[in-house]
Amino acid sequence: MSQHNVVDLNWRPSHAYIPGQTPRHDEGIFDQFKPNLSASDKELDHCIAWQIGQVFFQEEYYWEAHEVWEAVWMLCEETSIRRALARSLIQLTNAGLKGKMGREKAQVRLLGLARLACPNFSSKKIMGFNPDDWEEFYSKASLAIPSTKI
Repeated sequence: MSQHNVVDLNWRPSHAYIPGQTPRHDEGIFDQFKPNLSASDKELDHCIAWQIGQVFFQEEYYWEAHEVWEAVWMLCEETSIRRALARSLIQLTNAGLKGKMGREKAQVRLLGLARLACPNFSSKKIMGFNPDDWEEFYSKASLAIPSTKI
């Protein structure tokens, strides 16, 4: 779908998908948000998938955020700082999802991978994120872990 088409950013799936706990969404349900395959790195900064992924993450639709962010990640230049940020955030979606599934060891491992993948912000924003924003997402994905284990 072209980024110029009208998409309802207030739309939410009927439920957050949690493997083994809730039904999986229909195939293609998130295609309406995915960026055009010809989108440039700069266009990805403001694309619908990037924006709605942030909303999904904040509302704990972790699997859903992963679905739309992965489409952005795949289009970022291979060694770009944008790709590194997208990768780290996708790791955080996986960590948040593992927390909801009660898989604490996997969650801790994914939080560590997310921190390793996080790019050096050098006091500038990357795709609208600054270090504080990233830490806020990290904290949200960490919520299910007792503070003594972080």
